[in-house]
Amino acid sequence: MAYPKDLLSTGEQVIVHKHPHFKMLILPIFAFLIAVAAGIWGIVLAAEFSPPWDLVAGVVIGVIVVLVLVLRVFAPLMRWRTTHFVVTTDRVIAREGIITRTGIDIPMRRIHSVRFEHGLLDRIFGCGTLFIESASEEALRFDDIPGVEKVHTYIYQHLNDNPYDDYYDGRADEEDFTPERESRRGW
Repeated sequence: MAYPKDLLSTGEQVIVHKHPHFKMLILPIFAFLIAVAAGIWGIVLAAEFSPPWDLVAGVVIGVIVVLVLVLRVFAPLMRWRTTHFVVTTDRVIAREGIITRTGIDIPMRRIHSVRFEHGLLDRIFGCGTLFIESASEEALRFDDIPGVEKVHTYIYQHLNDNPYDDYYDGRADEEDFTPERESRRGW
């Protein structure tokens, strides 16, 4: 599903649109399998009770299975589906939440550095954590980004292609760029 174009500014284009990595759904999948198996086993056992207790036990087991499915399967699936990490030509956008939506937009020209981390398990799954340092006091952390190295490269490439944007605000000539000013920027 593409990021809604009506949420983008004029001329802005989506470069990357990702949901968190599928690995965050592994435990909900196991919960689904266990809940269904336990529910079937419980209903088979409940059928051995004498009436009306067989019906009561079946309803209780059914309610427990539905609660487990809603809390441990459906909620994480909806959380995964409603979490977006988007890199555009102008900014980095993060949105998440089912009932209460939260989001952050980081203008590309305000990004000072970008780095990524991924441990052994993340490398096996092909995901990782992206850290974006902007004007805020500490780096912003985005977990479970699929293809984190490629996303890192896209952002870094954009920063590298537009080195004067945040210092000169796009108004200076190239000859005004001196190594002294470059060192003040932290490069």
